Amino acid sequence: MPFSVGACHRMKPIHIVVAGATGRMGQETIKMIHQEEHLKLTGAVARSHKGEDVGLAIGLNEIGVPLTNSLEEALDLGQPDVMIDLTTPEAVKKHMELAIQSGVRPVVGTSGLSEESIQELDHQCQERELGGIIAPNFAIGAVLMMVFASKAAQYLPDVEIIEMHHDQKLDAPSGTAMKTAELISQKRDERKQGHIDEKEVLEGARGGYRDGFRIHSVRLPGLVAHQEVLFGGAGQLLTLRHDSMNRQSFMPGVKLAVEKVMELKRLVYGLENVMDL
Repeated sequence: MPFSVGACHRMKPIHIVVAGATGRMGQETIKMIHQEEHLKLTGAVARSHKGEDVGLAIGLNEIGVPLTNSLEEALDLGQPDVMIDLTTPEAVKKHMELAIQSGVRPVVGTSGLSEESIQELDHQCQERELGGIIAPNFAIGAVLMMVFASKAAQYLPDVEIIEMHHDQKLDAPSGTAMKTAELISQKRDERKQGHIDEKEVLEGARGGYRDGFRIHSVRLPGLVAHQEVLFGGAGQLLTLRHDSMNRQSFMPGVKLAVEKVMELKRLVYGLENVMDL
C-alpha cells in the first residue's frame, strides 16, 4: 500500500538518488520510492555491494538500479531531481555540496550539521535557486511534537528534554532534540533552572545545557527514536512524547519532503516549514 500524506499534486515523475541506500533508513526509503508511481529511483549509493542491483541488495526484486560507492557517478548517470541523504555527519555536507553544484535538490535526514554549515548551504541553494530540506526528524508526529513544544514554552518556560535512541546512533543530542531546543528558545528568555546551589556529584548527570534548560540523551539497544519534552509548573507537569517504533514511521515525511522540495528556491531546516501548521 503506497505511503501517503495528502494528495500528490505533481504528476511528472520525480527522479531520485539515495545516498546511504543499504542502511536501515535507506532501505525503507528505497521501498517507499518503489511503491510510489510518481517517484522514480535513478541512483543508489552505498559503501558496499558496488554493481549489485539495489533491489536485490535490500531484499526486493531486481529494480534495474545498480549500487555505486560514488555519489558523483550517481548524480552524473541518473540525472536526478532530488538527492536523499541518509548517511553520516562526516559525509553529509560534502554530499549536499555535490548535489547543489549538480543542480540537484538535497533532502537530508542526516543530523550533525552545524548552524554555520547550514547557512553556507542555504547560500549555495539560493545562488542556484534550488530547494533543499534538512529534516532533523521525518516522522510527522515528531514534527508536531516540536511545534507543540514551542507553543507550550510560552506559558510553561521550565522545561527539560529527554531523547532516547538506538545504541548505534552517532550524535548526541539528536537532531530532533536540538531542533526542539531551538524552537523552545525562540519562545522563552534564557533562564537557569534548578536550585541556585545545585551541584553535579557525577559529571554530566544533569545533561547538556541549552539556554538555561537541559537535554538528556539515552542510547540503548531495542530503541528506535523517542523523545519526551517535560514542562513543569506550580502543581502541574505537561509531557509531550513521540515514539517511532520502526523506520516506516519516517516514510510519509520523506515523501512529503521530496514533493515539497521541488517548489522551494532555498534550503529550509525543519519539516514544519513545509507543512501547513
